[in-house]
Amino acid sequence: MKAKGPLKICLAASAGGHLSQLLKIANAWSGNETFWITTTPVVRHSLGGGGVVYVVGECNRQHPLRVVSVLFRCLRILRQTRPNLVISTGAAPGCMVAVLGHLLGAKVIWLDSITNVHRLSLSGRLVRPFADLFLVQWPELARKYRGVEYVGAVI
Repeated sequence: MKAKGPLKICLAASAGGHLSQLLKIANAWSGNETFWITTTPVVRHSLGGGGVVYVVGECNRQHPLRVVSVLFRCLRILRQTRPNLVISTGAAPGCMVAVLGHLLGAKVIWLDSITNVHRLSLSGRLVRPFADLFLVQWPELARKYRGVEYVGAVI
């Protein structure tokens, strides 16, 4: 992606392992304007000075009403911020941000979790058609799925 100046990058990850994995590649977005979308306010301190942090809440497929609520929060944030690029490691809110970001014209980079050894995560399977770059952390997965790349593990 070529840009005339710094990119506006949305970094989306659920609290916990997804966020830890995203933070491991923090040098990838240095020099660009960033903001975060995450699931709990507790993690704000771990994001340091990395831009504004939006908290959308936790959700999963077992709680469909929460999914709808989080979806609308994510849409509102993305419509206000208009990122050029979304980088996400998942889970459900990261998936929503990636798909919505794509629909609003952003490029999407997805990094599937290292815990997915034998197959892509559910969120990853949903995002894959929308991702401009889809990365996995196991070489076997890159060989198994078309359009998926392995460039190494982050943990």
